[in-house]
Amino acid sequence: MTQSTSIYEFFNEVPDEAAVVRVFEQRRWGDAPYCPHCGSLNTRAVPNAKPMPHRCRDCRKHFSVRTGTVLAEGKIPLHKWLFAIYMLHTSRKGVSSVQMAKEIGVTQKSAWFLQHRIRKAMEDEGGMFSGEVEVDEAYFGGRERNKHESQKARQGRGVAGKQPVVGMKERDTGKVKADVVASTDKETLQGFVCVNTETDTTVYTDEHGSYKGMPRKHEAVKHSVGEFVREQAHTNGVESFWATLRRGYIGTHHYMSPKHLHRYTDEFAYRHGVGIDNTLATIELTIDGMLGKRLTYRDLTA
Repeated sequence: MTQSTSIYEFFNEVPDEAAVVRVFEQRRWGDAPYCPHCGSLNTRAVPNAKPMPHRCRDCRKHFSVRTGTVLAEGKIPLHKWLFAIYMLHTSRKGVSSVQMAKEIGVTQKSAWFLQHRIRKAMEDEGGMFSGEVEVDEAYFGGRERNKHESQKARQGRGVAGKQPVVGMKERDTGKVKADVVASTDKETLQGFVCVNTETDTTVYTDEHGSYKGMPRKHEAVKHSVGEFVREQAHTNGVESFWATLRRGYIGTHHYMSPKHLHRYTDEFAYRHGVGIDNTLATIELTIDGMLGKRLTYRDLTA
């Protein structure tokens, strides 16, 4: 399909566990399963699928489509996994773990862990931005006046106690990249731009002093004097991303811990970049992103 897929259409496409397994296997292996342990094509199907549905004749190890992915050693059925991926792709402002737990019939703890493993698959895979790129920074965290006395940063007003995030959006493709950073000084912001853009990129920012003198063609708009657009110079595109992320923060999740904030920004950046109109195609991209990645509950909560 080349358009958004309704829940009704989704369940018609993949009505049961067997259909979902075929989707995952076809996406990963095509028509010839290979061993994820040694790479051999000399494999066979296990009649009773125990302990796993495939066995390698060379290294003699059993495997499944989950092996070597973020799905590994999970007990949640793949049908629930795929519906969870569908939910994250079709909800522009995200889905809380409480809501997902109700929808797919698992505990909130399991839904939270499942979501973070899907976000792991949505991690930025690198690649340089080029052409015209907008860069901006934002701050996330609770208001100082609402915090307990022992949790207040006591650094004044404004962004005190908040976590800075820097983001960029490529105008031609709509791709977004966002990183949680320790500060918004010159070294950090210009380093983010230089590492992620080609040398001939044109960068548009606001008048933040840390962007001055960067080794890229650079234009800035002065928000402080009411200038938001000057010909091609503006940051409206990346600010639309911040607006969506903030609505997800305030209206859906209500809180994103500094420890896991980068995982949420990965999810929102991924969804903003690929869009939500071609549902099945973007789900397939997420399935591809699961390969070779691992996130255990112990690592997540350490």
